[in-house]
Amino acid sequence: AMASFIFDAYKSSLCSAHPVREGVTSVPPSFAAGSGAFAAPVGLGSAVVSASRKTFAASVVENVSRSRVSPFFAPSAGEKVYDAMYYLKAALAGGICCSITHGGLTPVDVVKTRMQLDPAKYPSMIGGFGKIAGEEGAAALLTGLGPTAFGYFVQGWFKFGGVEFFKIQFANALGEEKAWDNRNNIYLASAAMAEVIADVFLCPLEATRIRLVSNPSYANGMMAAMGKMAAEEGVIGAFYSGFFPILCKQVPYTMAKFAVQGAAAEQIYKSMGTEPSKCSGSTNITVSLGSGVIAGVAAAIISHPADTLLSKINKAGAGGDGGMISRLYNIAAETGLVKLCTQGLGARCVMIGTLTAGQFAVFDSVMGAIGASKFHFHKPEGK
Repeated sequence: AMASFIFDAYKSSLCSAHPVREGVTSVPPSFAAGSGAFAAPVGLGSAVVSASRKTFAASVVENVSRSRVSPFFAPSAGEKVYDAMYYLKAALAGGICCSITHGGLTPVDVVKTRMQLDPAKYPSMIGGFGKIAGEEGAAALLTGLGPTAFGYFVQGWFKFGGVEFFKIQFANALGEEKAWDNRNNIYLASAAMAEVIADVFLCPLEATRIRLVSNPSYANGMMAAMGKMAAEEGVIGAFYSGFFPILCKQVPYTMAKFAVQGAAAEQIYKSMGTEPSKCSGSTNITVSLGSGVIAGVAAAIISHPADTLLSKINKAGAGGDGGMISRLYNIAAETGLVKLCTQGLGARCVMIGTLTAGQFAVFDSVMGAIGASKFHFHKPEGK
């Protein structure tokens, strides 16, 4: 069903080159390019200058001069337009929200990773905090903060920006009614496609983070660790041994995260008898927090076995000396199915539930702050 849905959307001219307005399936080339980014305020005249009369750069300069507002932070005016500037804003908001939330939860992630790698020494979350701080100092709880914050900024950039891009392109290709009927499939497909792209950039940094957490004395900082890993194991062996498990972890996680959050938010608004466009910014952020917790717990449970494998395979020597598949099989056999699914799960549910709620709240806040009107599916009249 998913493959059929994607194919049908592709046949419907998925990748339109023109900006997309909410509720409009096609936009003429002459339509102003910018989600309000280059639009002058009402009363100051047209912000769009014909290409035959002025260069694009000259038009930008003129608009900035008129509006006295940075084009990146200019709010959307009139109709909601989803163009390149909107996707850039979504990518930036995604990078910020992922970097802040993952970076802020570094101590929880350190304990969770230690519990997965050495459950005998770190049997519980609270005990793990005390043991690490007591033996290594409180600073040890921030091990891997650099690669975590940077890696998840990059991942969030491609993930949230990609989800918005693919989601809007699917909606534009299918039309309002079909997009509404297939909104769950759109969430799932958009999340999967965006996550695969994001993981190409995340994998080396996640491998470095795990190496530093599992062996704090390995190197002094992210760049030193990456250089040492590449010299010892080669680029592919050092940074992409965990690519398959990171896909198995992140793709289902992200699909569940966006689909469940979208469905949960929809039900919350329905129970309130309203919709996002009629609510205040604070109300929408509160809904994002609540639906984010639900989505985070669901996503954590679904992706946990792969997360355990990822933590273990990035530990030096884990799974033997064979190829990636052989090592993964050995690790799974040694760990056992039950432990694979439950080891560190409580800590991860706390971490991912908090993290996901925070991500959606920060994402919505940043999008509002930089003048981007977030895309929402709308129920057609009569449905």
